[in-house]
Amino acid sequence: MKRSLALLLCVLALAGCATRERLPDHVLGPAARDCAAWYRTLDEQVASAGVRDAQDSPVAGFPYFRVNRFLASYGSFASAGDETLRAWTDRLLQLDATARRHEIANLPAERVDRLPDAEARLSRGSALKRTAACGRLLRDADLARPESREALFEQAQVPDDYSTARRVLGLYALTRHAFAEGVRRYENATLAAYRQGPTAGFVLRYSPPHASASPSREAMAATLRQSTRNPLAIPEPGDAELETLFALHAPVLDVEITGEHDRFGALRWMHDAAVPGVDPSDLVVYRHAAWTRYRGRVLLQLAYTIWFPERPPDSPGDLYAGALDGLTWRVTLAPDGEPLVYDSIHPCGCFHLFFPTPRARALPAPDPLEEWMFAPKSLPRLAPGERPVLRVASRTHALIGVTLQRGAENLARYALRPYDELRSLQRMDGGHRSAFAPDGLIAGTERAERFLFWPMGIASAGAMRQWGRHATAFVGRRHFDDADLFERRFVFDLD
Repeated sequence: MKRSLALLLCVLALAGCATRERLPDHVLGPAARDCAAWYRTLDEQVASAGVRDAQDSPVAGFPYFRVNRFLASYGSFASAGDETLRAWTDRLLQLDATARRHEIANLPAERVDRLPDAEARLSRGSALKRTAACGRLLRDADLARPESREALFEQAQVPDDYSTARRVLGLYALTRHAFAEGVRRYENATLAAYRQGPTAGFVLRYSPPHASASPSREAMAATLRQSTRNPLAIPEPGDAELETLFALHAPVLDVEITGEHDRFGALRWMHDAAVPGVDPSDLVVYRHAAWTRYRGRVLLQLAYTIWFPERPPDSPGDLYAGALDGLTWRVTLAPDGEPLVYDSIHPCGCFHLFFPTPRARALPAPDPLEEWMFAPKSLPRLAPGERPVLRVASRTHALIGVTLQRGAENLARYALRPYDELRSLQRMDGGHRSAFAPDGLIAGTERAERFLFWPMGIASAGAMRQWGRHATAFVGRRHFDDADLFERRFVFDLD
């Protein structure tokens, strides 16, 4: 008995050693020790306050780094030389710094007061400066050690948003065919809706803001080409150029209106509200830049997210009804600035639709049951002066039509604002709070459908999700931000 107990304790001890965060081995000098203590205390206060930001994943053992699926895909390329390694880790540092900025802004004042400081009470600004300085110090020390670099490449991964345990317990293998059949029925119904065209009803048209400039395709191609002159060849236009691209490619919205549930706008924390509300007097579409990889090249993506107050029930017990609703529309640009493919999801990750152009040829699915690439409609190449017009259904807020039109603008205009605003919204009491919980979901937006989809292994299916947390397939595994999402599904004409 004693031997068994000793063996059990040994196993538990080994398990703990294997799973706990790796403390920096180089913490020998006083500055490094202070920085390690700083991160430990900061993480403790953030966790205790429940304000952890889930958009990008922490790198175990490296508390000053976070990673997303795009940067995780660099792997061995990032280790090819000192220049690429430093450029890659600069981006990991920046992801963490951005998340820390929001976390520190969302910390209650009493939590900020508990952060260690040798001189006086820290302000939020000085906490950010200390975080940035400590991140650089510990990063440089780690990159100087081969074993730390090796550990970094192993740990800089993003876990997927599926649960293998749930799939096993939910008899995924036995229900896979049934769910695949359900997906096919949804796809057939969607195809029928696109063939039928927009339904009749009261429609409000919303146009994006005017672009400050309308560069030629040659000028856009030159801008994107010049912006890739960095060690990782990532197209990163300057702020002004990026804002121009967002305005040029932002869609016109034709929204069917039958009630206040169809009035989109900015997210707000109302007094004592458990779920953020939508302010329809502030017409906002949230925009976000992203990237995908294609055969060794990096392509810029422009994402736009719209929020509605709710999806009202169509009948008693409607499983899809609930607080907040929305739509995300994404444009993947060729190196010359022309759209290659459009795609969209509901903010829960559901209903992933692709709209390829003639420059994107679809590849067959490796598994006929897997949700691969559902394209209800192809779109022609974008002509000068044209932009997408999205038809959004009343109540369900489903995307039921997409066309390209010239001169489709209207006097009602929405503003484009950074998606990052959602990570730290002002509260009525003057503080700040993220729209998202530490698990990347908007608490209180779960739909009853989660019970139906539980066997598919997606936690809280139907809940509104933060960028980077969108699992989009019920059959198979797929994420909206997978770095190889388009490379696996299309052959692009980049010439």
